[in-house]
Amino acid sequence: MLHGKRITLIITGGIAAYKALDLIRRLKVRGAAVTPVLTRAAGEFITPLSASALAGEKAYSHLFDLTDEAEMGHSELSRAADLIVVAPATADTMAKMAQGRADDLASTLLLATDARVLVAPSMNVRMWEHPATQRNLATLRADGIAFVGPGEGDMACGEYGPGRMSDPLEIVAAVEDMLRNGPLRGKRIVVTSGPTHEPIDPVRYIANRSSGTQGTAIASALAGLGADVVFVTGPADVPPPGGVEVVRVTTAAEMHQATRAALPADAMVAAAAVADWRVAKATDSKIKKGAGGVPTLSLSENPDILADVSAHADRPRLVVGFAAETDDLIANATAKRDRKGCDWIVANDVSPATGIMGGTENAVTVIDAKGAEAWPRLDKDKVARRLADRIAKALT
Repeated sequence: MLHGKRITLIITGGIAAYKALDLIRRLKVRGAAVTPVLTRAAGEFITPLSASALAGEKAYSHLFDLTDEAEMGHSELSRAADLIVVAPATADTMAKMAQGRADDLASTLLLATDARVLVAPSMNVRMWEHPATQRNLATLRADGIAFVGPGEGDMACGEYGPGRMSDPLEIVAAVEDMLRNGPLRGKRIVVTSGPTHEPIDPVRYIANRSSGTQGTAIASALAGLGADVVFVTGPADVPPPGGVEVVRVTTAAEMHQATRAALPADAMVAAAAVADWRVAKATDSKIKKGAGGVPTLSLSENPDILADVSAHADRPRLVVGFAAETDDLIANATAKRDRKGCDWIVANDVSPATGIMGGTENAVTVIDAKGAEAWPRLDKDKVARRLADRIAKALT
């Protein structure tokens, strides 16, 4: 399944463009978000309106459309996807890709992207077999571009042979395979996420404002790169991502136990906002107001999950912690990294004015042995993908 995956579908000007509409539908059924991009020639076969209606998202077609640039610049569009699919890919499109040309929106996206690319060729058999196309094919494969098809059979032009675009279900299978077999294939990664709830009595608890959005996005991004993700989540506001092993917990002690049970692993990302303290003796009955006045709560310190994993006999090769700070961000986060013994700290300012705690955006600084790397304020999904790419480079 493709739940939570973002796919940019580039549709170019071939007769097989009509199949792209069915491809959009099948990707959507599997949970993917699809952003259609049509070349001018593709618009001779299908309309942007039909692609947009099926995708449930705006279809893009013009490189210099001022409205499109204001809403989502072409550079942003090129990097917002887990995978870019070109279907159908004409001989002209393959030539542009091999030559590094960027004279329209589609070719510019393909040149500017850092996402993986899957191409489904579609053309006349003579065009497919031409030495120029075969040279371009070899160049693109050497550049790391993946291909599905073409198939062999009767063509609209009346000829028979290789050059037919693969059927939509074949392309979907290739998409699923690529997202399953990314650079983190075979890597086991533990991600903790969300708040913990520490009971006071059967109806009250100590908690924080974490929504679990950032941890969920990180787990999804890592799974999108092929990792086997164990997602240990507290009672978050957002549902867990698809394609991961979900372990639900409530308290810090339960999260500690579940995290230990998930080891050994290649990496751990401790994104959860774990409560530092718990009530030493939670009551079995609801505490009532009464003549006794305000009750006194005796607190005990919760286990330090990040420090424990960093010092564990089965310590992952890479341990990433989070530091939510309101003062002296870099100094406090750097001290936390040293104190906990983890490899990286992802620090963010959660002062109320930032709107980050429980919000949709994040502004982080990644601190490692080399120093601090400040990232711009981004949507939490984009932070997750950027962090996942960094983790992939560290583990491969």
